[in-house]
Amino acid sequence: MKNKKLRAFLYLTIILLILFILLNMFSTYLSIKNSVQKSVANQNLVAAKSIADSMDIEAYKRFLNNPVKSQEYTDIETYLEDAREKIGALYVYTLMVDNPKESKAMITGFSKDSKKEFPIGGVCTVPKKQVKQAYEGKSFITGILEDPVYGEYLTVGVPIKDHEGAIIGFLGIDVSAEDINTINGKVLKSSIAILVYNGGFVIMLLVTFFVIQKWYQKELKREVGDTEDTYQSEFQSLIASVRSLRHDFSNHIQVIHGLLKLGENGKALDYSTGLSKEVQSIESMKLDVNHPGLSVLLETKKLSAQNYNIDITLDVSPNSFNMVKTIDLIKMLSNVIDNAIEATTELPEQERRMNIICKANEEKYTFEVTNTGPMISTIDRENIFVSGFSTKKAQKGKVRGQGLFIVKDLVNRYDGDITVKSNETGTTVTMMIPVYGRMS
Repeated sequence: MKNKKLRAFLYLTIILLILFILLNMFSTYLSIKNSVQKSVANQNLVAAKSIADSMDIEAYKRFLNNPVKSQEYTDIETYLEDAREKIGALYVYTLMVDNPKESKAMITGFSKDSKKEFPIGGVCTVPKKQVKQAYEGKSFITGILEDPVYGEYLTVGVPIKDHEGAIIGFLGIDVSAEDINTINGKVLKSSIAILVYNGGFVIMLLVTFFVIQKWYQKELKREVGDTEDTYQSEFQSLIASVRSLRHDFSNHIQVIHGLLKLGENGKALDYSTGLSKEVQSIESMKLDVNHPGLSVLLETKKLSAQNYNIDITLDVSPNSFNMVKTIDLIKMLSNVIDNAIEATTELPEQERRMNIICKANEEKYTFEVTNTGPMISTIDRENIFVSGFSTKKAQKGKVRGQGLFIVKDLVNRYDGDITVKSNETGTTVTMMIPVYGRMS
């Protein structure tokens, strides 16, 4: 079932990827096409203005007074034909726009080989929108027009003005759609690299997304696994401590019961008095700690220390310590406390003491673990945070030298500092983490 969902998701992703690439290429194609068309139109608009400004205006005005094939007509027609040939246009012609709905061609410049001839005053195919613009005295540009007789073309037009600045007509240029498409093809050909790059960019984004997603899932799984392992370890330690206490007190009860049966009431009282200290130390399992994970950890380590007859004291601020991830906080303290318990057990029971401090203020968190035990030499203190280094004796099946290395790495992630001080009376490990340090 899972594989089917994965395949379906993969197929859907591939389809979406192809659609994104096609859509990107199509939008790029339209953008290039529109840009080419606009560029060609503007280029011919400039050419039309130049042609209009260079016309024999007086001869054209005389033609307009008598619009027939005269000498003025022939001269201007020749001029328009020459201009058309130089700029490579389809047609160059003059227009009369005396109403906002239609325009009329007056003199048209054709190719010398063309058999086509447009009548004087014939209605043009310029759309009403552009005719209205011309009627208002503005230059105009059309889109690609489809004419059953003259083919497909784009038209631009500019005013023809006399020497006083009055508009006496318009000069129009028709550009073949085939020419525009040729230019468009050349631009597209030169833009293939851009299209390929855009497609590759989309693919790269999707691949990056999947890589990040996979990495995030892997990290999340690792974090969850680490958290589970840590809590399971502490939970098993707690169960072992409770079982040990239960076993010890079961033995104590049997001894007291036996003494009472023998009538040794005084000895039974003395024995129970000796147990009162231990009973008082475990009669309450609740610490005044606002951090649930820290509370569980300290209770567990407290029981563990008591099982080894270690006199342990706790000094914990009523703070949530929420600037440090729970899993990181437990890893740091758990490793340091375990080391302290192990070192303390090397001493006689009457010398076993530990003190755990967890303090917080506006600037930093301070975690300090002090224990009696053998002094750590200066050389060992210099190497104590190196991976694989340990001051303890090697044991078969047990990995040494990773605890403080892990602690040091975690403290560094929070821009914190860790120090180890040791003398004949004991060892103190202090971890200080800035409240506004870099979160990992």
